[in-house]
Amino acid sequence: MDRKSTYIRPAFTDALVAWRQLLALRGLPADLIWIFDENICFESDPSQPNGFRLGFQTAFTPPPLDAERIAYEYFAEFDAPVVFYRIGSATGKSVCLVLCDSWFESRMDAAGFVPKREWLMSFFPGQATEIPEVTDKERWKNRIVRERPLHDLDFCMTLRSVHEWLAHGRVLSTYERSALKVLHLWRRVMGREKD
Repeated sequence: MDRKSTYIRPAFTDALVAWRQLLALRGLPADLIWIFDENICFESDPSQPNGFRLGFQTAFTPPPLDAERIAYEYFAEFDAPVVFYRIGSATGKSVCLVLCDSWFESRMDAAGFVPKREWLMSFFPGQATEIPEVTDKERWKNRIVRERPLHDLDFCMTLRSVHEWLAHGRVLSTYERSALKVLHLWRRVMGREKD
């Protein structure tokens, strides 16, 4: 039997209504700040059990309008769980990401996750904690990008992919990204030769 026949993805607006209802039911802010990979700020913190602390920023790489819908619709095409994931609160709003990977199948019943099997989705409302918004550019530049422990947030969408979707109507392949770099370089070189 085809697995796709065992679930039906809801429209983004329906999934969003269910997410906000769950947050309100848990006493968490239902107003949302959506972030992406470029907005996440892992910083070294030896005083924490896992050795890092988590923050976010939207000042230096702000997500475009409707980016969360684009991430959801892109991920909804995969035969893997889509997760609405809350990392904390800031300025009275819930800071959230859209995640997707087959890795979440084994975590749908894990502590803190609220599964919606009929949608092949899961919600992770997290704890009622505040998460700092990083506004210092140097602090953000010095964040941990590589060699950090595997985290649920590693399965979020990048803003680069969102911008590709806006420009091309889809996320580009690695080959297409390389071809665009060569094309832009060629245009610069050809433009200089005309001068």
